[in-house]
Amino acid sequence: MAARFKPMARKTPKKKSSGRWLGLLIVSLIVASVAGGAWFYRWSVSEQPNPASGEVILTPGGVNAVAQQLMDQGAVDSARLFVLLARISGKDTAIKAGTYRLKAPISPWMLLKKLGKGEVDLQMFSMIEGWNWRQLREALNKHPYLKHDTATMSDTEILAALGIAATSPEGLFFPDTFHIDKGSSDLNLLARSHRAMQEKLEDAWASRKPDLPLKSAYEALILASIVEKETGRASDRPMVAGVFVNRLRLGMRLQTDPTVIYGVGAAFKGDITKQHLRTDTPYNTYTRAGLPPTPIAMVGEAALTAATQPSVTRALYFVAKGDGSSAFSETLDQHNSAVRKYLLNR
Repeated sequence: MAARFKPMARKTPKKKSSGRWLGLLIVSLIVASVAGGAWFYRWSVSEQPNPASGEVILTPGGVNAVAQQLMDQGAVDSARLFVLLARISGKDTAIKAGTYRLKAPISPWMLLKKLGKGEVDLQMFSMIEGWNWRQLREALNKHPYLKHDTATMSDTEILAALGIAATSPEGLFFPDTFHIDKGSSDLNLLARSHRAMQEKLEDAWASRKPDLPLKSAYEALILASIVEKETGRASDRPMVAGVFVNRLRLGMRLQTDPTVIYGVGAAFKGDITKQHLRTDTPYNTYTRAGLPPTPIAMVGEAALTAATQPSVTRALYFVAKGDGSSAFSETLDQHNSAVRKYLLNR
């Protein structure tokens, strides 16, 4: 019997549709990329409306923060696109803080170049909470865009020029970030800061708690300056003020290191010693009762509020815990225990 052979099945050629779709996809992506790139280019070089104020104020920060500030102030319509433009151009790390006046509509690209060059119309000067008068004068003298009218003046001459009736300028200026014109006088800046401090102090004194052992707004300012220097954590300020208020009521000495250090002055090298604590000066609150004769630092609003609205507490002592906060105690025994725990065992 003859063997039967099955005819071989013909191979059907595979459809080439999948290849065509892949090719179309690639072409579409290329076209979309080109179109997107062209659209992005047009956006980057097209003028955008100016902010209503005609200026933008940029505080220090990364490119994302800057882009958001620009968008919030109406200088660009998209923070994300501005970030992309800055990063593609390599200018994302070159943007400088300051106040920029925009005299005419400007494109995102030209704006980015302006920010990268730091073409500011107004500069910023920051006075820091806790600075003393000596540190403030040093900062004023170093600022490259201020006119240094005070550089050769004595403290008495500066106070007279500003019309301030005080024996010391310490603590009379409010710490803040001020915008200044190039070439403006440092006396004008001090005048603005002093007016701000007068307003803040008057408001704090007007809203003070009753029966404080403070005779005047100036004494509140002195206490606030001690609170400013004694607190590493803002939330502790009312309690620290409460301790000092309790001591003042009882006639106890304040015994606070920052006043001693202030009395030592420029000779202080960073470590307070027993000799410092024993050497009598008008600012040594270990040897003298009551408040020192003047503030010891520039005071922020939170310290002013703490001094005039202290916490109600029975605590008479506190010690730094090493993390910026303080441990408060009502008795000397409790305080000595806290000292052993947080200071002697470090």
